[in-house]
Amino acid sequence: MVSDRHRRARRRVPRHVAIAMIAVIISVAACRDPGAAPTSPPAGATSAGPGTSGAPGPGASGSAASPRSTTGGPVASLPASGTWARLEMDGPVPAAREDHTWTVAEDARTAYLFGGRDGGEIFDDLWAYDLQAETWTRIRVGGDAPAPRFGHEGVWIPGRGLAIWAGQAGSTFFNDLWLFEPGTGSWQLLPAGGQVPVARYGSCSGLGPDGRLWISHGFTADGTRFADTRAYDFVSGTWRKESISADGPFERCLHACWWTSDGRFALYGGQTTGTPALGDLWFLTPGRGGTPTGTWAEAPAPEPVARNLPAVARADSLAVLFGGRGLDGQPLADTWLIPDGGTGFVALETGSGAPQARSGAAMVYDPARARFVLFGGVGSDAFDDVWELTLP
Repeated sequence: MVSDRHRRARRRVPRHVAIAMIAVIISVAACRDPGAAPTSPPAGATSAGPGTSGAPGPGASGSAASPRSTTGGPVASLPASGTWARLEMDGPVPAAREDHTWTVAEDARTAYLFGGRDGGEIFDDLWAYDLQAETWTRIRVGGDAPAPRFGHEGVWIPGRGLAIWAGQAGSTFFNDLWLFEPGTGSWQLLPAGGQVPVARYGSCSGLGPDGRLWISHGFTADGTRFADTRAYDFVSGTWRKESISADGPFERCLHACWWTSDGRFALYGGQTTGTPALGDLWFLTPGRGGTPTGTWAEAPAPEPVARNLPAVARADSLAVLFGGRGLDGQPLADTWLIPDGGTGFVALETGSGAPQARSGAAMVYDPARARFVLFGGVGSDAFDDVWELTLP
């Protein structure tokens, strides 16, 4: 029997998504089993923390054309086009994969890659990418470390290191939180008190302005999806559930989250029961004074083509989105700009030189060169390539 809660969730699927679903006649009951063939692969969504400062951001200067948004009007000061270029690598590179995390350190030079998978092979390797030298270095760590996993979350904690949370390996789902400290070259398992999230994969995350790790939604065994939002305090080692209104984003997984420059937690896309791709965008305004009274508000439609598994990275007052998988289960190769206001999505013209269509890739922002850098993902096969996107 379908609960009233799930009936309400299904009624709230965006109208344009429902129409597209009728056209393609797709019905997906759950996020894909990790043992299945990679014809419709899931991935942990790429997450981003607060906007990087200290370098000119994309869109800071005018462009040659007035870009058009999906709302039909011009969007001032955003570029109309960008350029993708594949970067040639010298030396070792990580194996091709999807569902990994890639996180820029506070030095703004090093991006740490952890985990992921290629079909049935699940990784627990840690790599450092030098954004200036364009080289990869495998980091071999002794002692305790996170188990191999995919679909996990990764954020950088200033002054401490790389935090990895949750994920999946086979039938096992995780809710553990690990910290890699570059100074000691070691991992440590962080304490987990308070209202600990249920183990899950395909969630999203971001380091909030309050210094806490925020996570939202996700998927676990038996087709169960979540609609909760929780925050972890690194000082007290405890989780707290944020009491959000019932009018927020319904249950989903394989979505993306990031923090905006005005202190809101954005959530975009994903999939839910019976709907393989979503295109809605939401903003959470946290409560003040430590009171969990934050509220969600949905940005006005229309949005970009519905998708799950997109690669998203953030800089200054906008997020850049690439690829994912659409309602028909096919990988996408389009690039979008999502300004913080959420009132106009800009389709970026990138010509014929864009990366091959893919989902489950990871993207970061390099402030020193004002560029976005993409690694991996999967189309018909998994990729191990690195691409850069530059904007005027």
